[in-house]
Amino acid sequence: MAIGTDSKPFVRDPAAADLVWDAIEALSEGIAVYDRDHRLVTCNQRYIDMYPLIADLIKRRAKWEELIRAGAERGQYADALGRVEEWLLERADLETEFSTNLKPQIREVALTSGAVYEVRLSPTSQGGFAVTNIDITEQRQAEKVVREQENILRTVLEACPVIVVMARMKDGRILYRSPEAIKFFGNTSSAVEHYVDPKDRVTYIEALEKAGRVDDFRLLQRDVEGRTRATTMWGRVVEFDGEAYIVTAIVDLSDRHERDDLIRRVLEACPTPIQMTRAETGEVLFASPETVSLFGRTDLARQYYADAGTRERYLRQLRRDRVVNEFKAEYINAAGKRFWGSVSARLIDFNGEEVIVSNTRDLTEQLQIETALQQQQDQLFQNEKLSAMGELLAGVAHELNNPLSVVVGHSLMLREDCHDPETLRQVEKISHAAERCAKIVKTFLTMARQQPVRMQKVDINEIIQTAVDVARYGDKGDGITLDCALDADLQRVCADPDQITQVFINLILNAEQAIRDSNQGQRITVSTSAAKNGKAVKITVEDDGPGIPKKHRNRVFEPFFTTKDVGDGTGIGLALCHRIVQSHNGRISLGEGSSGGSLFTIELPLDLEVAPHPEKRQEAKAPGTPIRVLILDDEDDVAELNAEMLTRAGYDVDVFNHAGQAREALRQGEYGLVLSDLNMPDIDGRGFFGIISSEFPHMIARTGFVTGDTMGRASQTFLAEADRPCIEKPVSPKELRAFVADIIANAEKVSE
Repeated sequence: MAIGTDSKPFVRDPAAADLVWDAIEALSEGIAVYDRDHRLVTCNQRYIDMYPLIADLIKRRAKWEELIRAGAERGQYADALGRVEEWLLERADLETEFSTNLKPQIREVALTSGAVYEVRLSPTSQGGFAVTNIDITEQRQAEKVVREQENILRTVLEACPVIVVMARMKDGRILYRSPEAIKFFGNTSSAVEHYVDPKDRVTYIEALEKAGRVDDFRLLQRDVEGRTRATTMWGRVVEFDGEAYIVTAIVDLSDRHERDDLIRRVLEACPTPIQMTRAETGEVLFASPETVSLFGRTDLARQYYADAGTRERYLRQLRRDRVVNEFKAEYINAAGKRFWGSVSARLIDFNGEEVIVSNTRDLTEQLQIETALQQQQDQLFQNEKLSAMGELLAGVAHELNNPLSVVVGHSLMLREDCHDPETLRQVEKISHAAERCAKIVKTFLTMARQQPVRMQKVDINEIIQTAVDVARYGDKGDGITLDCALDADLQRVCADPDQITQVFINLILNAEQAIRDSNQGQRITVSTSAAKNGKAVKITVEDDGPGIPKKHRNRVFEPFFTTKDVGDGTGIGLALCHRIVQSHNGRISLGEGSSGGSLFTIELPLDLEVAPHPEKRQEAKAPGTPIRVLILDDEDDVAELNAEMLTRAGYDVDVFNHAGQAREALRQGEYGLVLSDLNMPDIDGRGFFGIISSEFPHMIARTGFVTGDTMGRASQTFLAEADRPCIEKPVSPKELRAFVADIIANAEKVSE
């Protein structure tokens, strides 16, 4: 218990005095106050505890000098052992100096118990002094360890048979050299003097700056006697006093090959994480710098492993085979993060116990490469399937386009001619059904295409609102809520509005069907925001339905893959979404929603540009003098339909079903335009265009194609080579007349 607590003249309030004294008692420092006669006035308990050998003497009115003498005589002070009187005389001189100068003093006192205190003496206004003892034992022990480590390092470097030089990078000034370096180079002041050709040092520094390290760098250097010696160097760049230095280990290759080869092998191994550990306990006997860099500083190799049982399996295999190669496991790196690595190890006997010598390889980069390669392979597989599906759909579309052209064309012309309301109503139904079929065919063609059809700057929020309105229109009132959380500040993106709208409609309808079929969930949320990288727009479609099982998530974008019952799904919807988003250079992915449902995320880039395209022309009327048009199509109904569309617009039309007949007609008369199908028996569109090019070159600019097959590879190649306009079936009267007017107008510009 502290003494003198009844004497606190500087505090008037007793409650405040107790509070202050409690605070002093709580300090980790020892506090004591002595009066002008050097007699103890008061102290805290910590002060007494710091001097256990004289604790019984530390009482009120005890004299400072008597306490010091008693401590020396009782063996309390380490420096006073065996020389008490001499030590007291030294202390007396210090006391005299303090009493004379009346300035604060700081002394360091070491006790025989091993404790070290920093003693601060501060004069008081009453002529006495205050003593503050601070325990600095741990600090001094740490400093001692550092000194010992520095001595060990110095001893190792001095005994090292390798030439080691530490020189400033910018000018080569030498800061340190090992005894072997002095032996080899002499007392040189600059590393520049070591090189036979100064350019070699420049090359060496360039290699260091590029990689941060150099291993087995071979060149010629000059020894202390001026002889040229072949050497190899291992270098690292370090920072010291704010400047870059190069630490270089040099091996003389000219002689003592056996020893130098061993050193070279050791140095070559140093950059890899090498460990030497006790097999039984896992205690680390040696860890290379690379090991420390990878795992951090640790005393037990057990701490390397992410799972405790992994080392036991590794050790069992090692004891059985005495060797382990590429043992793969999860480890913990210096940052505390898990990573996959592989260990190769050998079990050896060292000083009568089992010791493991091993090296660890970080597999993070390799696994990333393998993952990326797998993703590329998966993407290639998907693309191959989509391409095959595209070819199939293109063929189906071509077969449907010809009859659809007839139905669509005639229904539209009937709509133009019909005046009877009842008949017009029936025509409208036929027209709507035909247009619906045409849209289905165009959807197939969209699946087959690699690029969007009509790119333009669009507001994603408007497109989403349209898709939501379409989905709500078909709502059956089954309690499903469709919410939107749209960012009003989104930038516009370049996209095909029809295709992107189809993507959102598909995703919303899929979510509705999943909720409806499972009777689980009731909410669908569509939201938009800017992507984190600021280079894309992010759209999410989330539902609280049953979600998609994990085993199926990697396959949902595959063509024709579906988890629905036979007859309920085709497996085309999500594949179509994937193809459309991909063709916009975007990304679509499937995740799990916050409530366990499905979460589809789409990112569309902001940096796509709208490709220039010719402005649409208004349907042009035929001139006063009818222009003769030659139509070549092996489908009679399609040819006659197109002829009727143009005839109504004032054109003079001749129809042919075979290329030979069309050829004879071109020889016998003048035509202002040629419209040809692509796929025909005998001579197809390519062959007929060849006839035009060779026999009627003036008609090249007046030739166009009407076809239902623009997605076949042969058709695409031909159209690109011919550089002639083409229109896809089914075609409306308005579209065909505008197409014809464009060709004629462009041809007249060329002739001018």
